[in-house]
Formats: sequence, C-alpha cells, structure tokens
Amino acid sequence: MSPASPSTARAINDRLALRLLQDEGPLTAGQLKSLTGLSRPSVADLVDRLAEAGLIEVVGESGEQRRGPNARVYGIVADRAHLAALDVRTDSVAAVVTDLLGRTVARAELPVAAAGDAVELLAETARGAGAALHTVVVGAPGLVAPDSGELRDTAKLPAWHRELVALLQARLPARVLVENETNLAAVAEQRLGAARDLDSFVLLWLGAGVGAAVVLDGRLRRGASGGAGELGFLPVPGTGGLPSATGCDGGFHALAGRGAVAALAARHGFAGSPEEAVAGAAGEDFLEELAERLALGAAAVAAVLDPGCVVLGGVLGRAGGPGLAARVADRLRTLSPVPTEVRATDLGDVAVLEGARLIARDAAQDALFGSGA
Repeated sequence: MSPASPSTARAINDRLALRLLQDEGPLTAGQLKSLTGLSRPSVADLVDRLAEAGLIEVVGESGEQRRGPNARVYGIVADRAHLAALDVRTDSVAAVVTDLLGRTVARAELPVAAAGDAVELLAETARGAGAALHTVVVGAPGLVAPDSGELRDTAKLPAWHRELVALLQARLPARVLVENETNLAAVAEQRLGAARDLDSFVLLWLGAGVGAAVVLDGRLRRGASGGAGELGFLPVPGTGGLPSATGCDGGFHALAGRGAVAALAARHGFAGSPEEAVAGAAGEDFLEELAERLALGAAAVAAVLDPGCVVLGGVLGRAGGPGLAARVADRLRTLSPVPTEVRATDLGDVAVLEGARLIARDAAQDALFGSGA
C-alpha cells in the first residue's frame, strides 16, 4: 500500500484533532501532541489550519505559570453551525435547536395538524435563537427508504407526514435528513442510555405504536427497504386476525401498542392511564399478562437475530422500568433457548429527540470538518 499523500495525511490529522476536541473538550497544543502522537511542529501547523478555517478558536489559557502560545487552550467554534432535531408524532412536533457541539440553544413543542405548521414551528424556534440552520434531522414514525429518505406510510399516518420533509427542504436553507423514530431512539440508547456497553441489541419501542430497531456489531441495520424492525406487523397468536400491507391491527401492535395496553388494564379493572398501569398500579396479574405479551415479540426477535439483549423503550418501557424488564426476561426464558437479556430504557420517550440531535451533530461535523480540514 502506498503512503498517504501529504494533503491526505493532513486531513486525517485534522479530523483526529477535531474529534479529540469534541470528545475531550478544550485542549492545549501540548495535550493535542500527547493525544495524537504528532510532533510539535505538526500540531502547530494543524492548529493554524483549523483556526484559519474557522473551526477552532482560543477559549482560554491553561494554569501553567509560563504564559504564551503553549498555554493557549483551543476549542471547537460551537456557533459555526446550528442544527435542529425534530420528533414528529401523529399530532405534535417537538423541536430542539443546538450548536455544533449539540448543546441546546432553543426548544419548543406544539400540537401540529399540517406540514406547514411544523415548518413554522422549527423556523420560529430557530429565529428565537438567532440561528441559521445547517442541518435538520427529522425523526418520524413509518418506513424510511434508505436510498432516498422518502417517508412512506405503513401505519395510517396523517397525510401531512409525507409532505413534511419536502416542505422543509423547500423552505429551509439547510440539509434535511429523515430517519425512523425508533432507529433514532436506538442511537440514543447506544450512546447515552441502556445499551452503552453493547455492540448488539434490539430496541423494542413501546408507545402509541410498536416498533423495533436493530443494532448488530455496532451498526444500525435498516434492511433493504428500511423496514427492519417493523415489529408491529409481526403476526402473533392472540390478536384474532392478521396484519395487512396497510395496517398492523392484527399484528403485534394489537397486543402491545398503547391502546392495547389500556384495554388490557381496563380488563383487569384499572381505569387509569397505560403508563400508570405499567408502573404497577394495575396489579400483579396485569403485569404478568403484559409481560407474556411482550415476551412473544422478544422471542421472535431472539429467534431471528440473536441480539443478546432486548431494551424495552418508549414511554411504556420507561414506566415499567427494571421490574417489567425482569418479568419479560423470566417469560422469555421459557419461550426461547437463545440467551437474551432484557433491559429497561434509560431515556424513555425523549430518546427520539436525543437520537436526532446526535445524528444532526455527526452529519454537520462530517460536512464541516471534512471540508475544512
């Protein structure tokens, strides 16, 4: 293999330095030298290049007694770009605007009934923060085609969902990316939540709808059409029917979706919310029956993928906590010979927005660090 050209080597070193500044925080040139293994002249050149490109700046001085260039502390220019994360539900949108390091500068959440309302919510949130957006990541229910980013309706979603991405692209001077909400939640659980120590796991999303996200060998797996993890359509016993290409009423969704959980709680004499029921207010018999239902989906995942761990996510996974996870694990051991740990989410419903924030930061840094280095 031929050695890298000087320009390629510089680009690699610059990206390494920027990643260190992102992960470790502000650093001196001496600290960059130690962490990168580069010579002092190479680090000096690197710092000059990144500063001239507007990617880093002096943010202070170290506590060393001898002052001067070696004492300067460098950090990423966080306001070089502003990013946005959107969590799109069937009737509402939550928006967060962040700087290049992913730190929140503004947020908003409102009921939404049209794509234009969602665009205006984001635009107003950005205006309030004085931010011109560089990258927008949209997390939405439904099937997202990996090649085109097209959001397709798989669960009778409002028509405005399919209009939203195109409208954002037309009205905002920003790069707009779209990802399935459960996939974004899995990214957040892998980096910040219950799956931080795992290379492989499946996130079982338990909310208004039911879905799954598949992470194997450290990589999110979307499938050929983006449909990996559409667990709500899984045919299971006990639903009284079968799902179809246009609806998951006869699939696993009919056992584990929020509406199904509410109906199960009512059958056990509990009139409160599904979240309260799952948290234990509906009694032991309810929890045992719910765990048996969830174990059916987890057993299917274990039999096909053998991920080693299933994380119960979403608002209901958060409400059930470790107690519900332990019940599902107990039932799962009787259904499958494949050893599968079951964990409760650390993040719950906010995982979608956190995942969108992380993906937006990665995409913007790749674009800016790659062109600037």
